[in-house]
Amino acid sequence: MQGTWLLYLEGALLLTAHVFSWMAIAHALLHKRDPRAALGWTVTALFLPGIGALLYLLFGIGRADSRAATLMRKAEEVAREDRARLHGGSAGPPTGILDSESLPRQYRHMARLGHGLTGRHLTGGNAVMPLFNGEEAYPAMLEAINKARTRVYLVTYIFNAGRIADAFVKALCDAAARGVDVRVLADGVGGSVYTWKSPLRALPKHGVQVARFLPLRLFPPQLSINLRDHRKVLVCDGTGFTGGMNIADYNLSNARDYRVQDVHFLCSGPIVTQLEAAFLLDWGFATRQYDIPPRINDEMCGDTLCRIVLDGPGSGKDPLHDLICGVLSAARHTVRMMTPYFLPTHEMIAALKSAALRGVRVSVVLPAKNNLPYVHWATLHLLPGLMETGVRIFFQPPPFAHTKLLMIDGYYTQFGSANMDPRSLRLNFELNIETFDTSFTREMTEHFDAVRARSRELTPDDLARRRLPARLRNAACWIFSPYL
Repeated sequence: MQGTWLLYLEGALLLTAHVFSWMAIAHALLHKRDPRAALGWTVTALFLPGIGALLYLLFGIGRADSRAATLMRKAEEVAREDRARLHGGSAGPPTGILDSESLPRQYRHMARLGHGLTGRHLTGGNAVMPLFNGEEAYPAMLEAINKARTRVYLVTYIFNAGRIADAFVKALCDAAARGVDVRVLADGVGGSVYTWKSPLRALPKHGVQVARFLPLRLFPPQLSINLRDHRKVLVCDGTGFTGGMNIADYNLSNARDYRVQDVHFLCSGPIVTQLEAAFLLDWGFATRQYDIPPRINDEMCGDTLCRIVLDGPGSGKDPLHDLICGVLSAARHTVRMMTPYFLPTHEMIAALKSAALRGVRVSVVLPAKNNLPYVHWATLHLLPGLMETGVRIFFQPPPFAHTKLLMIDGYYTQFGSANMDPRSLRLNFELNIETFDTSFTREMTEHFDAVRARSRELTPDDLARRRLPARLRNAACWIFSPYL
């Protein structure tokens, strides 16, 4: 009898495992927009009954997708409210809001593309200043926090313990003590797993509101590892910061073990209103308390035209991916791209190849030494196809470069938190800013060209010297590129 009971139990467990596997397969087929990802999860679930379903729950967006959809719906509502404020007032449009038809002719086609994908108008009257590495970025950010009198809103992916974190904790606590509305939102994974002792724990007892974006937990269950908030935004009254820089000592030149190069950006003007609205959107998603979007800032601070691009799963759209492909397809003279992780989609590869084949000078600068070796190996596998069409690839010498930049035709620059890989373009919540400004683009082009001048260009001879084991390793990593 005991053997029969065990046999029935074994059969029931096996049946349950298969049922969950087929549920995972059905969900992947219905919700994955990349056929390679859908195929990969289908195969995994079929060959690993039960285990495959668990892996899909942990790494395949899964249950949190509905909450992602909520966040993206809120983003669309914010965009609609911006449009309503644009056309609903009797005094005319707020200062800084621009219609595509009022722009210089060379900007119009690119401006229409961004508006069509995001629903947001360009804002004029902005100033954007690059801040290179922690030596420039952190003092400016801390000064803005110390000067704030109304609100300080910070969202970051990583908030690592260390000297820089201590300085931010002190500035945030001091701001809260003088009555400033201080809120800090850290990613539920990035804000916890990269540091042994989280500096965020000291903030609430000093009056700072702290929230985490989808922290991992068993009860109530929240196990979606892939759904991460990768945005980096700091808003202090009318001053904003964004880019790719986390809060960590490794962004300083005197970092002892692991140093990272990066560029952050100081923003002023009406674009800060969009950054603040983006923070409140994330804050509402994490706390379920959605504040009224801020009043559009009318203060004119410069000549740069700006627009934020919010992206994330759950909307059924890929505005950032489609925007990058679109501006690459619209390039006429030059494309300069800098990214730490380069695993472009088929569509993006096609856009880069097409640009090079029609005579556009395309340069891509990547880190010579990546902090994720398997991503670097996967990238090496796809580079020959790009080089054959005339795309030039350069490897920037260490330390590891975390900068994300895209410049086109001397007037268009895009920067922010997103990498050129499936994780950023399909899974993470990201925030980029696109700008139209010849002066600002010239400044960033000079930085890019200086980096390219000290970088090593990949040549056909380099590819020919690769041995078979290395090529097999690279190809094996490339197969898993949708999940890297």
